[in-house]
Amino acid sequence: MMTPEAFPRSALTRRGFLGAALAAGVVLVAEPTPITAHAAAGDVTLAAGGISLLASPGGRLAIRDAAGVTRSAGSKFQVKDSVTGIHLSTGGTPTLSALPGGTPAIRMDYTFDAAAGPTTVTGWFSLSTSHARLEWRVTGADTLVPDGFLFSRAIQAPTAPDDYIPITAWVRDSGGGIPYEDTLGVAHTSTWDSLHGLFLLDRSRQAWTNASWVHAPGVADPAGGWTSRADFFFSETRPSATATIGQGRELGIELTTNRDFNLFASSGEQMEVTVLVANGGDARSVELDLWVRSFDGEMLANTTVTGSVAAAGTWQHTFTLPAPADGIALAEVVARSGDDEAFARSNLAVLPPYAYQAGANSMFGIANYPWLQRPSADAVLDLWQRVGISLVRIAYDGGPGLPPAAFDARGIRHNIELQPSLTVTDSEAATWAADKLAVAVGAGAGYFEVGNELNRPFNTGDAAQAYLDKALRPVFDRRAATGDVVKLMNNGLAGMDKPWVENFIAAGGWDLIDAFAYHPGRGNFTPDYVPPGDDWSAGGNGTYWNFYGGLRQLKALMAEHGEKEIWLTEAYAATKPNSWWHDTYRHAAENVLLTFALAKAEGIRCVCWYQFHDSVLGMPQVADPDNVEYHFGLMNRDLSPKPSLLAYATAARTFDQATFRARLTFADPLTFGLWFDTPRGPAVVLWNRADGYLLNTAGQRTDWHFPAPEVWVDPWPTKTPLVTAANAVVQQVDAIGQVRQVPVADGRVTLTLDGAPRIFYGLVPRPAGNGRHTLAGCRPAKSFRR
Repeated sequence: MMTPEAFPRSALTRRGFLGAALAAGVVLVAEPTPITAHAAAGDVTLAAGGISLLASPGGRLAIRDAAGVTRSAGSKFQVKDSVTGIHLSTGGTPTLSALPGGTPAIRMDYTFDAAAGPTTVTGWFSLSTSHARLEWRVTGADTLVPDGFLFSRAIQAPTAPDDYIPITAWVRDSGGGIPYEDTLGVAHTSTWDSLHGLFLLDRSRQAWTNASWVHAPGVADPAGGWTSRADFFFSETRPSATATIGQGRELGIELTTNRDFNLFASSGEQMEVTVLVANGGDARSVELDLWVRSFDGEMLANTTVTGSVAAAGTWQHTFTLPAPADGIALAEVVARSGDDEAFARSNLAVLPPYAYQAGANSMFGIANYPWLQRPSADAVLDLWQRVGISLVRIAYDGGPGLPPAAFDARGIRHNIELQPSLTVTDSEAATWAADKLAVAVGAGAGYFEVGNELNRPFNTGDAAQAYLDKALRPVFDRRAATGDVVKLMNNGLAGMDKPWVENFIAAGGWDLIDAFAYHPGRGNFTPDYVPPGDDWSAGGNGTYWNFYGGLRQLKALMAEHGEKEIWLTEAYAATKPNSWWHDTYRHAAENVLLTFALAKAEGIRCVCWYQFHDSVLGMPQVADPDNVEYHFGLMNRDLSPKPSLLAYATAARTFDQATFRARLTFADPLTFGLWFDTPRGPAVVLWNRADGYLLNTAGQRTDWHFPAPEVWVDPWPTKTPLVTAANAVVQQVDAIGQVRQVPVADGRVTLTLDGAPRIFYGLVPRPAGNGRHTLAGCRPAKSFRR
């Protein structure tokens, strides 16, 4: 995946508050209760309302509930050194002490063996009501890696599996544009019937946390060394509310609905938007304002209710409204009390079931394994099949995500991609090829994509020979020796790297592959943009990162050297908020549809969309507005659909059994069309480029920042009428599947075109001579601007 430089954001967010609060110890919960302390026979005990700590020789620390039942126990701290490796504490001695200011505390002096060198770790543990504050101060060699710090804990007799829950808050961008989510912290949660507990940290990777260890990265201490911190809370409410109350934030808010993924099957279904308001301050009256807007800007709901929230308490309210006829709606709820305000957004959508018929001929895939399986693996696969996903790029036993058997049970085809090294010896390369070919065959993969984006430096061709020598040819030779029938693809290139492909062909690589794979990276260009000339910059915002120009280059090379199946094993429409290089949510939906329409017209075998959820593997659902890699999903962080998801489904339903017939040409050279035959008759995709091929050019852009319009704002100022012959009924379908009947009079219809691709049924495409095609009775009319 092409990942340009990250652009730092200047907006002040509540995440900064959490970091400051943890550093200063400003974490409050409910009313204060007395703290008692006791030391005897080497043990040290602290107790406060609802919680107690027991520290014992050897380093053991037990967290106990109000009844004295141990709920969590651990005894070790882990550090990582870039030179000497990982070191675990070998013991610890607790003593009764106090924090600056006199608050009773347990001090734990951990011991390490000699291999840890000068490493020292001192734990400081203190209490307030239902809350334990845990801190480890680490000193040692400059080669210590603070991101590698972990503490041990074992949850005792939980009644439900532990979970990893990022805590987020919505913020408004100080530079203008749309709001976005930022992460306030990460909670590792546990459950004992109605009692809940959570470890709250500023940062923590799920991938580095398990039943025995919690990832607790250190931060630099001004006095030297590093400090790892975690706060533990007992509560009876949701993690987001617990974090709000525990951090002493005045208001927090969380939205949920009565359907998985906020998806409803039909118009008029009752949609329930449930709002949980948490209050980290004094008792107060709170006003809740809800509005819901459609994709086209229609106000579907606008209402206000008032309620009371106790100090360190919660209030839950459910709004009800009917599902719209089709498409997607954006909901925002604002909680206000005096000068304090918290808000949250989510999307609500209608997507009816659909019976896809293309089977193994479908071109609709997903680029990586379903590693985020919320609310369940079955629910995710149900949704995949509802939107038309028929193939997953990577599946193998022991790999991330689901095993091949899970896809086989659903009739979802699966391939495999595995990454080689290009710096190994020939013997090592042969061993890798044998091992990984066996994995591919054992997984039942249809295709083995030998590596991923190994064409760096881009647009130079430098890496082609090493790739052939150390990766592809060893796999090809091994397959010849074993007689296996799995098909081979080259590594999915980052961008359509013409110099790499030319060198690959010249070195004999073309005859080693059954299919050609690449990733048509795209910046703020429409998918149909072809940059002029051949000198395409491959920098972070260069024209190299285009969709259709690269595809035409590849087709020209194939015309010369022989046809291969083309697989776009990663295609995308990233939605990093308020970034001119990336798509807005509306443009993303339009570009998903046009990407698939062009791919279908060009005979692409499969398009694997990257990726299903906004998130980063290893830190699922941790909001990260500045990380481009986080924003590639068809789904939002909260598991609600982006407009892109509906665009994917619209494309899958339109092209499920479609056959491309011809491009359509018009008197207006800026009007474009694609003609497909489908079981319901001709489907014609039309759009106009009067407003150009570059996106996000309006308004005041500062460096990377672009104040993106809200999703319901039409970004195309120029409207181009097109008058054409029509059947009795003409139906227009937009990118997200919204259907509109277009009036027909005397066998003619007037269509209004702009930069957004739309699908039309009921038009009459026909040959126009000289190999050209157009619409019957077609005549242009004068364009106008909104």
